[in-house]
Amino acid sequence: MQFKRIIFSLFLLLTGLGIKAQKVQVINKPERVNWFQDLGFGMFIHWNVDVSLGAVISHSLAGASDEYVEKYISELPKFFNPEKFNPDEWAKMAKLAGMKYVVLTTKHHSGFCLFNTKTTDFNVMNTPFKRDITKEVIEAFRKQGIAIGIYFSPEDFYYFHKNRIQIGRLQLPEHFPAKNPGLMDYDKKQLQELLTNYGKIDILFIDGPGDGLREYAWSINPDLVITRDAMTTPEQTPRMSPCQDRGKLAIPWEQTGSISPPMILINQALRLSTC
Repeated sequence: MQFKRIIFSLFLLLTGLGIKAQKVQVINKPERVNWFQDLGFGMFIHWNVDVSLGAVISHSLAGASDEYVEKYISELPKFFNPEKFNPDEWAKMAKLAGMKYVVLTTKHHSGFCLFNTKTTDFNVMNTPFKRDITKEVIEAFRKQGIAIGIYFSPEDFYYFHKNRIQIGRLQLPEHFPAKNPGLMDYDKKQLQELLTNYGKIDILFIDGPGDGLREYAWSINPDLVITRDAMTTPEQTPRMSPCQDRGKLAIPWEQTGSISPPMILINQALRLSTC
């Protein structure tokens, strides 16, 4: 009986203090989706440590031998030194073209980070370039009044390899952060760095299973617009009309189409409420 009284008193105390369970955000804010749709046109910078291979970035690791993976991890960073990197020029050109937002591949599936991170040595600071590309791109585009977006892959081939998990595209339960606590913690630490070290981020493109990561990202920045993983994002195959599926509720979407592979893609985000 005494125990029940203590519990009841604690309940009254917490109620009196106005302590309530925090509501978890599970969708984009509607007003922020409207803002995103009004942007209409943006630049997607698709870049990684393995551009020197002339292949689709990261994907050569899937199904590769351990010898290849080890060489990829140990050798490719030694060659990464983009001497003509000029984000200020990119940002000026984007503004002249009418682009309203930018998205940079801060971490593609390979796990190589184009930002200064404490989570792994497999990052741009351990290359001959030794500069935080993410920081410089964000600063350059922000100066031009262009909204800032980041691409992030929850799948991480480097993490898989180091933890003796077979590299693949969502073929094993361990490839999903929601089923791999170690990977979830690893991804969350990287997202925290990206969402807190570079000023306010406007857009997040989660290229993979985002359960648990979406909610975490919104807990840091509730105004964040998550595109892939929270809305339709077709690649290459164009939507012929924003008014497809007439008679159904129009939904926000983002189209990515390559104009100069593998470096830059164009994103479109059109308002569909006028079908």
